[in-house]
Parts: sequence; C-alpha cells; structure tokens
Amino acid sequence: MSLNQKIKNMLKIVHLFVFTFVMISCSVAQPGGRYGTSDKKAIKFYEAGRTCFGQVSPTTGLRNLACAEENLTKSLERDPAFVEAHMLMSNVYIEQGQIEKAITQKEKMFALGKPYSESEYFYMASMNMAIGNYDKCLKYANIYLKVRNGNQNMINKCYKYVDDCNFAIVAKKNPVPFTPKNMGPNVNTHRPEYFPSITADDKTFLFTRDVEDPGAIYGGHQEDIFVTTSPSPTEWTYGKGISRNINTIYNEGAPTFSADGKYVILVGCETGNKGDYDYGDNRQGYGSCDLFVSEKIGSEWTKPVNMGTPINSGHFESQPSFSSDGKTLYFIRGMLQKGSLRDTKLQDIYKCEILPNGSWSTPQKLGDHINTPGREESVQIHPDGQTLYFSSEGHVGMGGLDIYMCRMQPDGEWGKPVNLGYPINTHKDENSLLVSSKGEIGFFASDREGGYGSLDLYQFEMPKKFQPITTTFMKGIVYDSLTKKPLAADFQLIDLSNDKVYKRAIANSGNGEFIVALPSNKSFALIAEHDGYFFYSKNYSSDKLVANKDGFYVNVPMLPYGTVSKFVLENIFFDVDKSVLKPESITELNKLKTLLSNNLTLKIELGGHTDSDGDDKHNMILSDNRAKAVKDWLIENGIEASRLTHKGYGETQPIVENDTAEHKAQNRRTEVKIK
Repeated sequence: MSLNQKIKNMLKIVHLFVFTFVMISCSVAQPGGRYGTSDKKAIKFYEAGRTCFGQVSPTTGLRNLACAEENLTKSLERDPAFVEAHMLMSNVYIEQGQIEKAITQKEKMFALGKPYSESEYFYMASMNMAIGNYDKCLKYANIYLKVRNGNQNMINKCYKYVDDCNFAIVAKKNPVPFTPKNMGPNVNTHRPEYFPSITADDKTFLFTRDVEDPGAIYGGHQEDIFVTTSPSPTEWTYGKGISRNINTIYNEGAPTFSADGKYVILVGCETGNKGDYDYGDNRQGYGSCDLFVSEKIGSEWTKPVNMGTPINSGHFESQPSFSSDGKTLYFIRGMLQKGSLRDTKLQDIYKCEILPNGSWSTPQKLGDHINTPGREESVQIHPDGQTLYFSSEGHVGMGGLDIYMCRMQPDGEWGKPVNLGYPINTHKDENSLLVSSKGEIGFFASDREGGYGSLDLYQFEMPKKFQPITTTFMKGIVYDSLTKKPLAADFQLIDLSNDKVYKRAIANSGNGEFIVALPSNKSFALIAEHDGYFFYSKNYSSDKLVANKDGFYVNVPMLPYGTVSKFVLENIFFDVDKSVLKPESITELNKLKTLLSNNLTLKIELGGHTDSDGDDKHNMILSDNRAKAVKDWLIENGIEASRLTHKGYGETQPIVENDTAEHKAQNRRTEVKIK
C-alpha cells in the first residue's frame, strides 16, 4: 500500500468514525419497534434500504449504497416526513462523500420537529465544519454545548469547533496573498504527484509520484521518486526517475534532500504482513514504515540503507526533513497500538541529532506547544535553521489539517505556531508544504480543478510575513591543487563568534562538489581537511558576500604534504595595532595544533606580516609580536617549543601591491613556513 493511500485511508477512517459509526446507532426504529410513519410501504422500503446499507462486499469492503439510496428515495416519496428514512439517507450520503446532501437530509429532519437525538446537533456541527460552513457549524456546536449530560468527547470537539469557526470567520475576511501556479507538464501528469523536496540552491527538485506499474505488488501501481532541475526560476526540466538503485517495484517516497544534495532520506514500508520486516528489494526494517538513506557518489545514487535505531522503531516513521547544517533530522512518528493499528492522534513531530561520535541521539518529541492531541504531519525545517513549517489538526485553524510556521527564539526553543491563514489554509486538509531556500516560493500538492489529474504540484509566492530568514548558499569544488583531482574532503563552517561548528559535511567523493546554506549576518570560517593535505581555511562575512543568481561559488584547492614550503593562516585575527589574539582565532589555532600533533616531525616558523601603513620599525615590531603570540599559544597548548620559531617581517614581503584596502588586508597575515 502506498504512503499516499495510507494517508487517504486514514482520513476516511477518521471521517467515517465521526460521521457514520455513531450515527448508525441512532438510525433505528423508535422504542418498541414503532416508526415515525404509519405508511407500511414507506416502512418496507426503509427496511430494505437499511438491509442494503448493512451489506458489505467481502472483496471491496464497500456498502451496497446504490441499493440503499434507491429504496430510501422510494420510502421518502411515500412519506416525506419519515424521520428515520432521512437519518439513514444522510448516512448513505456521508458514505458517498456527499456531505452537502447529508446536511440537507438532517435539516429536513430538524424541520419536522425535535431531532431524534440531541447528538444530532454535534453531527451537524461536524458536517458543516467538514465543508467549511463555519456559521452553521458554530450554531450547532453552541447548541450542543448547552445539552445536559452531553458526551464528553463530543463536548471537547465542540469547544474546538467554536475556536476554529471564530478563527476561520475572521481569516476569510482578511485573506493573505495566494495565487498558486501549476508547475506544468514537465512535473505533473495524470498520476498523483506530492511530497516535494529541494536543494539549498533551489536548482534540484525531488517529488513522489504514484506510477502505473504492472509489476507492482499492489494493484498495478506504486510510488517512485522523481527529480527535475531548474534552468531558470520559471521553468523545470522533464521529471525523471531518480535512480534504479532507489526506485523499485515497491514503494519509495516522501524524500528529503540534505542541503548539499549529496544525501536523500526516503520512506520505505513493509511490503507484506505487519511484522514480516520485508521492505522489498532486499531491504529490511523494524516494522511499519522506516527511513532509509542513499548517498550520491559522482552522478549515481547508492542503494538505500535503513537508518537503523534509534531513528526507526516498530512504529511508523515518515516525512523526514534534514536541517541544512547536517546535524538535525525532523520526522513524523505515528505510534502503533494493539492490533498493529496506527492511532493518528498519536502522530507527532520528532527530532534527533548527530552526536560527536557520528551516531544519532534518541528521537525526542517537540514540545506540547507544537505537538497536540491531534495529528501532526509534513514537517520542514527550513535551510535558515530558524523556521519550522508543519501541518496540524490540533491547533486553532480553518478545520482539518492546516499549515503552520514557528520561529526559533533567542533561547533556542521554538516559538508559538502561527497559522498561515486563508486561502492557503481552508476547511480541507493542507499539507506537504515546501518553502524554497530563498524563502520566496512555496510548493504544495493539490487536487484542485484545472490540473493534469489527481494530485498536482503547485508553486506560489510566499506572503512576506511567513517567509523564513533570508539565506544564501555557498557551492564549490574541493580538489588537489596540483593534480586537480576532486577530493572528498571534510569541511566545516565555523561561527567565529563562538567557535561552534555551524555546518559539517563531506564533499562528494566522485566530483568534490558541495553546497551549503550560509548563516545570516555572521562571520565564519570555512575549514577543509583531508588526509595527506594541509588544511585549507578562509574567512567570510555573510553580510558582505557578493552572490550572483546562482549563489556564492568558491574553489577549495588543497595542498598535499611535502609540496609547499609555506601557507597563510587565514583565520588569525588581531585588533588594529595590537598583538593580542582575538577569540575568533581559536578555530584556526586548534587546526594548526592538530596538524602539528598528527605530524610529530614537522617543524615550522611562524611569520608575521603587515601592510605599508605606519612606521617601518613599528611594523616590524608589531609583526614579530603577532607571530610570537601564535607561537606562545601553541606552546601553552602542548606543542614542543623546539619545533617552533617565529619572525616578524613587517611590510617587507607583500604578496600584492599596498594600493587598496582589500590588498592591504591581504598583506596583513600570519604565515606558516615548513622548515
């Protein structure tokens, strides 16, 4: 069964439970076998309709609704005031999904006098909420709340209906800008497309498609992952299957990219009976649906591997979203109850983090101000790392699943969720929202009129107030500076204000490429390391980067051991005319210490250099003191003094002319010379 079908079936079960199961118990004769009519033929047709309604096909699981509707129609033609027939006809229409007709039947019953049961007010509130008729929902919910000794579950739902209706009535009077545009025939087909994901540069787009496949084990169709690229902001290439290593005759879906596009995390589900742990194509899991990961090496994807415990469990894991810093995974977990049934009310957002040893932490539920007694779905942690989007039916909204956002607070906790408003949200279920890295475009799936058939993917301009923090990205290639061979270097972005790693990743081992979202308004160091090479370092300030339409591009050439005599320490900082190391230097100093600790025969000279401003003699003293400061730090932190010397060169060895402020900054440097 596909993930999309699982969700549809889940919604059907919820709706039928609320609107049908309890209502059937009320659709019986009055006490003592008496009916609200004396017309024997009307009673005969009614009882025939009730028999048909109770007939369930063993192959399809569907009721004999056509027969029930035909007989009930004849019954009501005989006696339009037959209350029980109106009640049962309402149930028939609910089963058919014709809620408006079901409401009409209830209203006719109400017009005949007092309803058979006061619970009918609750059912009328529920049905009017289901079609977005907020005024009538509010009316009937308030009536039921005045009922003495009402059902507590129904009372609780009515309080929620009142809150939702009051919110929705105001929201519809104050709509947010929303003009969705179909993503076109290169993405959409007559088959369903849904669950999108995108890379940090907004260039590569993943989505799930339910495809026709005669070899599929479920009814001739199954889910595959497709990929398309964007040559321009307004067009997408023809979507193709991501890889034969990933797509099979089984279901693969709900993918999320790592920010650099190097990894895809996807969902796979058991192919047979619950508990056989067979996920198809030699994949094994822990039960129900699990998360799998595939790595891109060069231009090909590896076969997906189960992410294991503690991420996966015997419960339902789905809809992952991987943070752009590569540290945190958000996903949906639905708890399975007795009999292997998933209680959708126990479906919440979880997160886990990569620990220093490379393992995953135990998943933790997000707080109760985000997760609710209702169900949560479709979570996205935006590349800005500060904005979370998700769907929920438990917060105050328009009814069903609505889309919300919340922002990270200064204390590191998530703030209060905010509803994205009408008409982004409606009385129907809204989910699968994806917001582009730049934050200007939102993507979602919808079966609205005018599409190519079933669910299509749409895009729209995100209203300003719901956009994430503006982010850019850095992309480039890591390579051997002599041979130009690409390197799978370990690289880090480090916040120079606190020496904390903002992002850590490994460049693509096939081509050395990397993409990473950049922190906003921060100074950071880019550090690249690879066995057999001197570490590479540069410092940047994100608010001063000049990015083109494709982001900020850098090359990362790495110098092999034994091939150079000196290199610059790019992240050593001093105040003007001072020789005291600034705290921002700690990252670079630690990297230099590690280099020396890993190469015990290595001896170096630390050289200080200045620009041409100021007195020559003063510059010579200043440069010597700065070089000595670096040497002294290394000695204080365990490097033998016999391996270190220092020398100040003042302004005598410029690497560029001292003719501009930028060139002068390049000449002010600390160098390492291999002895």
